[in-house]
Amino acid sequence: RGPWVVLDILGFDASETYVFVKGTGKVPTEQHLYKIEIATGTTTQLTREKGVHDGKLSASGKYLIDSYSSLETPRRIDLLNEEGKSIKNLLTAENPLKDYKIGACEISSISGDDGTALYTRLIKPHDFDPAKKYPVLVYVYGGPHLQMIRDQWGGGAPLWMHYLASQGYLVFSLDNRGSANRGLAFEQSVFRQLGAQEMDDQLEGVNYLKSLSYVDANRMAVHGWSFGGFMTTTLMLRAPEVFKVGVAGGPVIDWKFYEVMYTERYMDTPEDNPNGYRETSLLRDVKTLKGDLLLIHGTVDDVVVWQHSLAFLKQCVDEGVMVDYFVYPGHPHNVRGKDRVHLMQKVLSYILDRL
Repeated sequence: RGPWVVLDILGFDASETYVFVKGTGKVPTEQHLYKIEIATGTTTQLTREKGVHDGKLSASGKYLIDSYSSLETPRRIDLLNEEGKSIKNLLTAENPLKDYKIGACEISSISGDDGTALYTRLIKPHDFDPAKKYPVLVYVYGGPHLQMIRDQWGGGAPLWMHYLASQGYLVFSLDNRGSANRGLAFEQSVFRQLGAQEMDDQLEGVNYLKSLSYVDANRMAVHGWSFGGFMTTTLMLRAPEVFKVGVAGGPVIDWKFYEVMYTERYMDTPEDNPNGYRETSLLRDVKTLKGDLLLIHGTVDDVVVWQHSLAFLKQCVDEGVMVDYFVYPGHPHNVRGKDRVHLMQKVLSYILDRL
């Protein structure tokens, strides 16, 4: 009971008095292991160290393998008893990046327009100087089923973000309302209006960035893929004065083109929610584009089908709006394998050349 989420059921003790689960807790960016007495609901947190914990329960229910990491801990695996006491350390990993110049990764929170806590991640250059002004890349996803901001090794950030930071940039991300692992009210606030609440929360993040003395508010870019591509395009079109540059990968452009199972779960049917579909379609806002926008799409994308970005291109042509476009022949929704290197070079060079 309470405003936290059970993520997995690990199993039961031999008498089935207790159920062991993995879930969030008082701090949504963390993940812990718990023992719950079935009859009373009494809950005991078994893991104490801050971070993201995963667990395996023995068949007898007497032992747990606890594997976790945090911003400070690369990886640690311990054998615990059923009360959460460590019996033996099985692995303590060394810092794999100890020989590299890696900047600080900071997890914090800001308040949304209704006081809701929104968690953020900020990556700084290794030689960060608070007296300087830095351009910012906002990396966004924003959709259901994903939580980006977690107190795990590296803050959940891929290393390309640290590369960009090493070039003299700040890299910022925020989990807006609608993203995962914050409970029903937080996730359901986007129902029937995908993109609206999410954009408002992302702009709260922008306002926070502008409040920082070391942020160059005139040099801001945004990038995301899939739902993040939808959010990137939304922000470029509906907040055109904020971002100079955007790179939208595999972007949803109009929800009526997207797969039925997902779309109708969050938007209802077009017949039941015509205003929602009309208001969230990005085809209606093409004329508002001011910054440089690059759209990227795989030619055999079976998730966000090619129709999305092609319809956007056609609308740009019809309305005389200039936009940049790049395709990856033969790639589905994500660009994998050796071509991934080309993709990241494409994304980062587009931003670095214009910001």
